[in-house]
Amino acid sequence: MCRRRLVCLHILTKREKMGRGKVELKRIENPTNRQVTFSKRRNGLLKKAFELSVLCDAEVALIIFSPSGKAYQFSSHEIKRTITRYKIELGIAKTDEQGITSMEVWRNEIEELSRTIEALEAREKHFAGENLSGLGMKELKQLERQLRVGVERIRSKKRRIIMEHINYLKKKLHELQEASTSSIILASDPTRAIQFGGLNNTNVVTKNISTV
Repeated sequence: MCRRRLVCLHILTKREKMGRGKVELKRIENPTNRQVTFSKRRNGLLKKAFELSVLCDAEVALIIFSPSGKAYQFSSHEIKRTITRYKIELGIAKTDEQGITSMEVWRNEIEELSRTIEALEAREKHFAGENLSGLGMKELKQLERQLRVGVERIRSKKRRIIMEHINYLKKKLHELQEASTSSIILASDPTRAIQFGGLNNTNVVTKNISTV
């Protein structure tokens, strides 16, 4: 039994060592293999450029020419604008190109802000239960989850405010009870009432003397 386990471990270790090795970077001589590799690598590169633009909100422009001279491109924005912007960064753009690029940048910024405002307004209506006809089951479940979290936060805030108000009322009640107890003691003990009154008269006389 132990010997079989050792044999299995040896085979697994050997397979791991025989895994996919590094591809040597040199020109592929076979035309068919070269074209297949180009298509796969090109699609992967275009996909990575798209993911980078979406995930990182980056302005990406990618141009690829095949060995036969065919062009492939991807651009997150207008590719002419991105190329002009690149020229400006290098300091090789013309003055008129700089002016056009500035206008295009501002126009794109305005369009993006307008889209953001529209999305926020639509989301606000969704939270109010309006314009739900265009939402699918996934969007409705997500909206329901967000509303549930929002209601729970509102309830938590409400409970905290109520507890703070209760503690304030308890404090005021305690102060009133102490004041009421002191009044009852003074009313039930004439000696203390006289002493308390004498102290008040003394304070009044002292105040009058200091005034004179």
